[in-house]
Amino acid sequence: MSFAALKMMHWATGVEHCATGFITHPSSDSLLPAAPIHGDDPDSEWPQPPPSKVFAPLPDLVLTAGNVLELYAVRIQEEDSRSSRLSGDPPSDSKRGGVMDGISGACLELICHYRLHGNVISMAILSLGNDGGHRRRDSIIVAFQDAKLSVLEYDDSIHGLRTSSMHCFEGPEWQHLKRGREIFARGPLVHVDPLGRCGGVLLYDCQMLILKAAQAGYGLVADEEIHGSGSAIAVRVESSYVIGLRDLDMKHIKDFIFINGYIEPVMVILHEKELTWAGSISWKHHTCMISALSINTTLKQHPLIWSAFNLPHDAYKLLAVPSPIGGVLVICANSIHYHSQSVSCALGLNDLFVMDESSHDMPKSHIKVELDAANATWLSNDVAMFSTKTGELLLVTLVYDGRIVRRLELSKSRASVLTSAITTIGTLFFFLGSRLGDSLLVQYSSDVASSGSTSANGKDEGTDIEGDAPFAKRLRRSSSDGLHDGSGEELSFYTLAPTSTESNQAKNFSFAVRDSLINVGPIKDFSYGLRANADPNASGSAKQSNYELVCCSGHGKNGALCVLQQSIRPELITEVELPGCKGIWTVYHKSTRSHSMDSSKTVVEDDEFHAYLIISLENRTMVLETADLLGEVTENVDYYVQGSTIAAGNLFGRRRVVQIYARGARILDGAYMTQEVSFGANSDSNATLDNPAVCSVSIADPYVLLRMTDGSIQLLIGDPETCTVSKNVPMIFEKPVGLVSSCTLYHDKGPEPWLRKTSTDAWLSTGVSEAVVGSDGPLHDQGDIYCIICYESGTLEFYEVPGFKCVFTVDKFASGISHLVDACVRETTHNLQNVKDGDEQVKETVQNIKVMELSMHKWAGQHACPFLFAILTDGTVLCYHAYLYEGHENTRKTDGQFSTDIEVDVGSISTSRLRNLRFVRVFLESLTREESSGGKFSQRITVFKNIGGCQGLFLAGSRPAWFMVCRERLRIHPQLCDGAIVAFTVLHNVNCNHGLIYVTSQGFLKICQLPSALNYDNYWPVQKIPLKGTPHQVTYFAEKNLYALIISVPILKPLKNVLSCLVDQEASQQLEHDNLSSEEMHRSYAVDEFEVRILEPEKSGGPWETRGVIHMQSYENALTVRMVSLFNTSTKENETLLAIGTAYVQGEDVAARGRILLFTMGKSNDNNQNWAVEVYSKELKGAISALASLQGHLLIASGPKIILHTWSGTELNGVAFFDAPLYVMSLNIVKNFILLGDIHKSIYFLSWKEQGAQLSLLAKDFGSLNCFATEFLIDGTTLSLVVSDDQKNIQIFYYAPKMVESWKGQKLLPRAEFHVGAHVTKFLRLQMLPTSADRPVVSGADKPNRFALLFGTLDGSLGCIAPLEESTFRRLHMLQKKLVDAVPHLCGLNPRSFRQFQHNGKAHRPGPDNIVDCELLCHYEMLPLERQLEIAQLVGTTRSQILTNLNDLNLSTSFL
Repeated sequence: MSFAALKMMHWATGVEHCATGFITHPSSDSLLPAAPIHGDDPDSEWPQPPPSKVFAPLPDLVLTAGNVLELYAVRIQEEDSRSSRLSGDPPSDSKRGGVMDGISGACLELICHYRLHGNVISMAILSLGNDGGHRRRDSIIVAFQDAKLSVLEYDDSIHGLRTSSMHCFEGPEWQHLKRGREIFARGPLVHVDPLGRCGGVLLYDCQMLILKAAQAGYGLVADEEIHGSGSAIAVRVESSYVIGLRDLDMKHIKDFIFINGYIEPVMVILHEKELTWAGSISWKHHTCMISALSINTTLKQHPLIWSAFNLPHDAYKLLAVPSPIGGVLVICANSIHYHSQSVSCALGLNDLFVMDESSHDMPKSHIKVELDAANATWLSNDVAMFSTKTGELLLVTLVYDGRIVRRLELSKSRASVLTSAITTIGTLFFFLGSRLGDSLLVQYSSDVASSGSTSANGKDEGTDIEGDAPFAKRLRRSSSDGLHDGSGEELSFYTLAPTSTESNQAKNFSFAVRDSLINVGPIKDFSYGLRANADPNASGSAKQSNYELVCCSGHGKNGALCVLQQSIRPELITEVELPGCKGIWTVYHKSTRSHSMDSSKTVVEDDEFHAYLIISLENRTMVLETADLLGEVTENVDYYVQGSTIAAGNLFGRRRVVQIYARGARILDGAYMTQEVSFGANSDSNATLDNPAVCSVSIADPYVLLRMTDGSIQLLIGDPETCTVSKNVPMIFEKPVGLVSSCTLYHDKGPEPWLRKTSTDAWLSTGVSEAVVGSDGPLHDQGDIYCIICYESGTLEFYEVPGFKCVFTVDKFASGISHLVDACVRETTHNLQNVKDGDEQVKETVQNIKVMELSMHKWAGQHACPFLFAILTDGTVLCYHAYLYEGHENTRKTDGQFSTDIEVDVGSISTSRLRNLRFVRVFLESLTREESSGGKFSQRITVFKNIGGCQGLFLAGSRPAWFMVCRERLRIHPQLCDGAIVAFTVLHNVNCNHGLIYVTSQGFLKICQLPSALNYDNYWPVQKIPLKGTPHQVTYFAEKNLYALIISVPILKPLKNVLSCLVDQEASQQLEHDNLSSEEMHRSYAVDEFEVRILEPEKSGGPWETRGVIHMQSYENALTVRMVSLFNTSTKENETLLAIGTAYVQGEDVAARGRILLFTMGKSNDNNQNWAVEVYSKELKGAISALASLQGHLLIASGPKIILHTWSGTELNGVAFFDAPLYVMSLNIVKNFILLGDIHKSIYFLSWKEQGAQLSLLAKDFGSLNCFATEFLIDGTTLSLVVSDDQKNIQIFYYAPKMVESWKGQKLLPRAEFHVGAHVTKFLRLQMLPTSADRPVVSGADKPNRFALLFGTLDGSLGCIAPLEESTFRRLHMLQKKLVDAVPHLCGLNPRSFRQFQHNGKAHRPGPDNIVDCELLCHYEMLPLERQLEIAQLVGTTRSQILTNLNDLNLSTSFL
């Protein structure tokens, strides 16, 4: 492998930072009612009854996970009497937790997400405070390593974030800030003033950067314009300057914060005057202090106004107390201190707290807790909530009188997830962000209890506890929520006793979990095993979907096995052979008597079974009844069965079925035809002799849109009263206007159709809903219907139906521009369509690409916006998400200016145009492009509303994929298991509940259901299996389909037992603990107990079965578990055994020891219970940290030695050894070669020679590298060595003894190096898949014996390193260089600097740049077509060649 590509396949999910702010709307927006949860209400058009409760506008939630930044809105659903009538909504997570404060549910909805070229180190929201009078939005300040800052604001016009300012303090001109240092304890830390006047950033541990915010009226937009225009402007940073904290005699800064209640911004800094250490802690323990500086940004002055000394050495965090109290809380590991300018008080948290000599007696909490590594937020102005390192929630109440805090009180609340960040969202919710478990959105409610009703021990609060009990019960998820994670992390939110026992400010808090974001990190290890529903006969890429990745993730009580599958394999119910199938449809049949149902019909509608299955073959049509059994009724029905069917669907509220075939259409009531329409010459006077046949069909009740083979269109208009249709050629198409390349109907449903809001006269228009009202009242599907047409010229137009008035136009739609804007809104900002006229080749290519298929749909959800999909002739899939933008230009154009041509524009065009409608292009991350086929058109997109509780669309074709819509976000999951799929439809009947039918290109019709155990709201479908312990390592035993897993669970033990183990028993020392009292000796202490569990996957996708548990001895840690194949020298046979390596952890005074254990796996005949039988156990010197089997021998890393053993069936005998430097992290074997990774001394390359029975060192890396994981990479005949390190880099080395630089072969030479941005903990070598099966040109990519490395990281991301041909590498590398400048990068980050090797100040010679970054290359497909062609020309290649290379890389690495 000389060249490689690094490709991320699953992005980070562990939330590291979270913050809330009014990013997309100002806080002074009018108070908004909550969304009633009855969905599409059929009974009311628009006067709505007044909502029962009005909620203040909620701020948005900003999350970061690794280099991923996401912006969410919190959508609340109020309690509603009609809540039982969810119309077609799939079972969702948002109703979890019962009703509280009039809210029955809430969920997080994605607004936008970005993958940045840098990891977010710190984040804060720049806000003008909560005075409510301003129309300013908040901005996001994000900080990156080493000293880069970007200020982001939300831009309505692009429906996303943009960078408003960038601040960089790196490079030669800022070198003096480092004061000669290269390594720093942490990256930049950002905090902002509560009133938004300035922000502070701690750089290089001792420099304070002050960011001055622009005052209102001084920004880029004048103040009047802010109030006059439709949207608000965000807070911006005006200037910045640096304060040297060393000059103020502050050396060791731990934290800083801005506090409330001062006229100027006041910054409080927590710093340590003099450092202490463990040896001097007994006499030097109060070394910290806080200093308050008043920041004057105009004069750049910062006088010290007050300070406090003698704070404990373990103080680590500051928390600003909200107004009106003010002041600051200093958080220490064993105490909490409150300080303000005039008063201070403190609270000891446990017995480890040491009192300062000078201070008076300090009150102690009756609850013993430790607060190190805690996160905190404010639930109200006097109650702070802490999340501890054990996942407990604690409430700290400030008991105050006026503005003077008298004392602090601590109370326990609930147990929750282990958090990495926590923030309050408005006054209703808080969010617990976690790197170790799923992140939770929790609603909280407080009620103040009067002092009279609260007794000292809270016994009288029985009624409150009773009132809360149902919520706690409801938190145990209902069955419909079973697919969300099953990890039960929030099950421990119990009811709550009162928080304060004496004061009259006692508050009672109740909680309800409303939503959770799944997290699969940190991935410590993973294994590659067979799925429960694997197909043994599969081959090629279909075989890959037999496998799944079983990952060790989480920690402590959030520990879980995450089962990840990149592609979906539906669970088969039945299959039949059906050659020559062209299309399948299922239809409903509702008899007329059931039409006038009562108001409960919407519930019935979602659960109504299908009546008929229509199958279109080459030259006939089959009709089947979808009752209990699929019985063919082709002979007994009036369907057109003599030829193939083009489409079928329901009309008139499911009372009729419409069937369209090439020359006509039939309307059927059940099995009986009620009307037939033909498209022949006799019916149409102006028809040509060669009658055009129907080519494609779109149905939107009561209209049917037909596109004919000659590029014209016809419309069938239904009459709901008579249930008949009439043929109609829209007026606008009677004269030729250009050939139609594709068209579709879009039904904008609901009592308030979404597109109507985008019209300039939205308050006037009533749409066309009157047209569909029959004599027996309005139909249930109210709303507007639009016809979307794309012409061969590339123009896209929206028409109202049936009037066919053009309401929206976009030129050059097929180019794939980033934003679609109505052509009448003459905007300069998005004029991306300009193309250079001179280039004929570019123009020709652009003209050849047409839109083959269109689809637009809005899925269920109160705040849902429609998606628009288009498939181009070259196989590209375009996806756009609609949004509403009321621009300044629109407002002024219609109100202010009265020039004549503008007036005409307004009068004739824009009155009902969708001027405020815009679309933003959505990146389809894991979709593989289909090679364009010159064959006949076939419909590929099928929309579904409920398949196994999911909604979205299915894309058929040679690379089928599922598009799931979750939280207004598209999740794309490919389906590889059956190859190409020619037809797809939904099926809901007795035997197949909300299932599906598809037909493969081999001619098999399969009836399936989606696997219910998986959660599809993730980059890959995932199933979480909770373990209630920390998983460390997993290995797979393929023969018996078993997993062996190391788990540790903390167990409480008395202190005397713990201390006794720290003594070397052999030396018979006596432990001296005279200074400990007997009470302290009996205090319990948590110790991790290790075990190896044997797990068997459940066939039905349920919880996994534990088949056996191997317990370790006390204080023995299992370090490694591996399946090894050993050659038994007695029986001369190979045996597969489970090998476990352990270490006794007994402190530094006891010599290190470990055990090697060997087990046989599987069911023994005599005893069904015993799944693992021990066959060998031996104690060795040193910890056994790694194991591997080498040509039938067992290689054991024991301390700093590796020893090779032979196996006699009863004994291990050492035959060779090698002295490693310090501690072996990993061992990898290929043939007789060994790759060894050391904890500090990089990698060693060894070989084993059977003749002389010796392990010899071939070469090593002479640098110092802290290894995390190692593996061999095989590319044909080339062997490379890959290693990941603690600085989040990956390096690739090779062995070349003949090269001069290798010092006669002693030194490994670098082949490539790369910064991943996450700690890589495991590599897995997998054979790359062939890509040219469907292409005649055999490329070098299909070399045999070519492997890629799949890797997992600690932030929950997965990726792969794949070898590349040199020609492909050169092409993509040139493209990568161009894209650095051609693509705008959010936050102004440079992709090249992000991917440079990070050496953390150590000497490092830069290695070759032989890896391309697919994270940057994927932006190429998102560029407009003209820009793609232009860049390809600059690179010296063609667009199709680049897309083929990227596609091949996708195909060859579709491993799961």
